[in-house]
Amino acid sequence: QVHLDESGGGLVQVGGSLRLSCSFSGPTGSNYAMAWFRQAPGREREFVAAENWYGNFAITADSVKDRFVVSRDTAKKTLYLQMNSLKPEDTAIYYCTAGNRGIQRDVDSYTTWGQGTQVTVSS
Repeated sequence: QVHLDESGGGLVQVGGSLRLSCSFSGPTGSNYAMAWFRQAPGREREFVAAENWYGNFAITADSVKDRFVVSRDTAKKTLYLQMNSLKPEDTAIYYCTAGNRGIQRDVDSYTTWGQGTQVTVSS
């Protein structure tokens, strides 16, 4: 069973940067994709970014595509989300997730979730 563990959240001022990390373990395969979602209070969980297993293709939500970058260190079995130029509306719990349906934007395509890490952007 795949296990995910996020870290790197915290409090940051507007315009600042954070890098989230997600270490993963367990059986995976070439059909796996990994992604970041976020959920703000009172809102549905929304897609942020995803990368395929080979790390050669990624997609990013329009709301963050010029500021956030997803990447992976396969040797360290870690997925990253570099977040720059943070805004108050980026405040949310960020979740790392994995699924075997390839790279997708919908939450139902992912079956394994981490516990989440809080990101708070203060103005």
